[in-house]
Amino acid sequence: MTLEPEIRAPNGAAAVKHPIVRVREDDIARADDHVAVEEPLEIRLGGHSLAVTMRTPGDDEELVAGFLHSERVIRSAEDLDVLAPYRADGEPNAGNVINVLLKGNIEAARERLRRNFVTASSCGLCGKVTIEAIQADLPPVTADLRLPAAIFSVLERAMGRAQATFERTGGLHAAGLFDADGRLLVLREDIGRHNAVDKVVGHMLLARRLPLDRHLLMVSGRASFEIMQKALTARIPVVAAVSAPSSMAVEMAIAADMTLVGFVRGGGFNVYAGAGRIALERVLGA
Repeated sequence: MTLEPEIRAPNGAAAVKHPIVRVREDDIARADDHVAVEEPLEIRLGGHSLAVTMRTPGDDEELVAGFLHSERVIRSAEDLDVLAPYRADGEPNAGNVINVLLKGNIEAARERLRRNFVTASSCGLCGKVTIEAIQADLPPVTADLRLPAAIFSVLERAMGRAQATFERTGGLHAAGLFDADGRLLVLREDIGRHNAVDKVVGHMLLARRLPLDRHLLMVSGRASFEIMQKALTARIPVVAAVSAPSSMAVEMAIAADMTLVGFVRGGGFNVYAGAGRIALERVLGA
């Protein structure tokens, strides 16, 4: 049984149809399925190549803005001069290159990013290996949010309803930003969960709505160190995840006075750090 050996995604597509053989316990059949698109995005500073990250096309300017913010190369949209697709004559990768011009020192920014940026779709800022490196630049959060325990079920349902591409492919992560009342403000999907977070933060940065110290971030997968770092940089005090946190994510949440909640599913959740921001008295019978 032969299948089409190659798929070509239309430029900017988040998912593409592909023929498969579907095998079940008592049935084998040809079918069409959707797979999540993964393509390289080249980031250039002043027209010079800086790095390449694997991502799902879409909201690329937000992705780059969020990434630059998480690396503390920019603090606000005012630090950006140009953030746009690179459209040079004869460019072989049209649609997969973003060029950035900064109002500050581009050489200093390029050197900082070159030291820190080692990335792929499953690995965020892998060059950042110590929590101390983050704490040197960022103080703990100070938000005095007090949230009802029931809000996390609200976040879970809202995330599920908003994940359009995941419904088709099952292959994308999502990050959603909520206000303190549980209203979904922006959701982004990507093959890499750290990219989805960068897109969310980049959206808010370009809308000039940072810092996010009255907001909650929820991610569809696990809570990792790089996700906590990005949330801390944006001053997000509460991070919730459908799956488990890593040990470094928990350590960072404790050190930065962040609230970290995992396994948000089926009406329940686990609190790994910052339980004081959640009204648990009724749950605990206190």
